[in-house]
Amino acid sequence: MTSAVDPDLLPLTSTSGPGGLAVGGVPLVELAGRFGTPLFVYDEEHLRHRCREALDAFGADRVAYASKAFLCTAMARLAHEEGLLLDVASGGELRVALRAGVPADRIVVHGNNKDVSELRAAAHAGVRHLVVDSFDEVHRIESLHREEGLPPVPVLLRVAPGVAAGAHEAIRTGGRDSKFGFGLADGTAAEAVRRVRRSPAMRFDGVHAHVGSQVLDPSELAAGAAAVARFAAGVGAAGLTVGGGLGVAYEGGQRVPTFAAWADAVRAAVHGAGWSGGVTVEPGRSITARAGLTLYRVGTVKHIEGVRTYVSVDGGMSDNLRPALYASRYEAFLPRCPGAPRPLRARLVGKHCESGDVIIDRAALPADLAVSDVLATPVTGAYGYAMASNYNKLPRPAVVFVRGGAARLVVRRETDEDLLRLDVTEPGAGETRTDGTALVAVAGAGSA
Repeated sequence: MTSAVDPDLLPLTSTSGPGGLAVGGVPLVELAGRFGTPLFVYDEEHLRHRCREALDAFGADRVAYASKAFLCTAMARLAHEEGLLLDVASGGELRVALRAGVPADRIVVHGNNKDVSELRAAAHAGVRHLVVDSFDEVHRIESLHREEGLPPVPVLLRVAPGVAAGAHEAIRTGGRDSKFGFGLADGTAAEAVRRVRRSPAMRFDGVHAHVGSQVLDPSELAAGAAAVARFAAGVGAAGLTVGGGLGVAYEGGQRVPTFAAWADAVRAAVHGAGWSGGVTVEPGRSITARAGLTLYRVGTVKHIEGVRTYVSVDGGMSDNLRPALYASRYEAFLPRCPGAPRPLRARLVGKHCESGDVIIDRAALPADLAVSDVLATPVTGAYGYAMASNYNKLPRPAVVFVRGGAARLVVRRETDEDLLRLDVTEPGAGETRTDGTALVAVAGAGSA
């Protein structure tokens, strides 16, 4: 029999009372009734606590929140208020950060294929750094400088250090076979440094690398940091960023390193490699994952004798793609009885028309689980809402922050009208094609 959910998977302010589990002083069952399900719930105190822990470990201006893990204006504003830089990976993420009031000189822009409009927007805004990822991008920046008179932009060069780490092949980014960065082994990174240094369109400010995500052993992150630090020292770079990647516990009993342990391992590795300066990191998942959880409502319980039990909820792969994408594993519990034993084994599935729409293959659940129960999956604060989609035309969930007994809506739930807002009606008689020729509606077209 599986015991109650591990408290180490729950947000920091979680407490149990007569109303079941509360986060930020607000019962989860109450939140589901008030805001509907599926619903992402974030513990604001937990988010702020993790930001401060990261700063304590690495120092001021040495931590950039990797906003791809979870971004909305409220999250961008919170990270900025806590003293973190922001790492964005697209023009859309840049717009959200700026809309949140984050100064451009506190924003670092990533992306392996930034187009001209994204580069132009970043340069005009005056971002802290552009992380340049390819020679094609170098050419685009130089063209903008030459043709539009953009001032020189401060850049970091992303390198592929030949060290890959991470829990799944799809999230290992630092090896030689990677879409990201200039390779160290084949000399392209050194050539990129020479190219940028002689370019009037760019100012070379340092080197960047990232070896992977969901890494539970700091020595793996340290190995990648050492490789890039050796290169950075050799080319006389002014700055060094070693990315993020620190893992979190998704299942009970898993133990993960602290920010302090990560910082100690990275510092020792880069200093041993000849780097004497500071180091910047980019945590994302390790800031937000445990701070958030998802609330669903159970709609169907289907028992197949001799096979398994299926428990279906009102969300699924449209709000948590990670199990289908990375074979990620989660746990589940009922907020009305968080301390209850969980002897029932069931496949927890979503409502999408896919057999692979599985949230947890063998979920441990209380024996009295019933239709209409509110069910929670913890540690969904990273890459849940960020990867959400409208598959099967489901509206994306709402997001609430809870703190001090109050809940505030930070992202509203999509509506049926939202699902139709991008549709374009069929052109009618008298309208024109994109090439300017007339469209003629012919009655009875197709008949003899």
